[in-house]
Amino acid sequence: MKLFFSRVWLTGALLAGLLATAFSVVTVHAEAPSGPVYALQIDGLACPFCAYGIEKQLKKIEGVVSTSIDIKDGVVTVVMERDATLDEAAAKKAVEAAGFTLRGFERKAADE
Repeated sequence: MKLFFSRVWLTGALLAGLLATAFSVVTVHAEAPSGPVYALQIDGLACPFCAYGIEKQLKKIEGVVSTSIDIKDGVVTVVMERDATLDEAAAKKAVEAAGFTLRGFERKAADE
């Protein structure tokens, strides 16, 4: 019986350690400074598979840190590295390579 409780305690301790590590990684990532943010209006964006295709092409552009996609509104938000910028021509090329049309391109203000 003592061995059983030792294993349960050890399993619980390992799980707690893994969870603490996972949350600390998320926190560090969330606090990391980012660069310019751009909003791209995309025509024809209708499903998660479409979103994946655009995301895959945009992430090939040097300096892209992350993307988030609002399928309903057809908006892709692109976050760049601190000193990087996103060129409209490069964004258009990436969107067209995914089979879509870039309708709008704007750099978002820092406080948005």
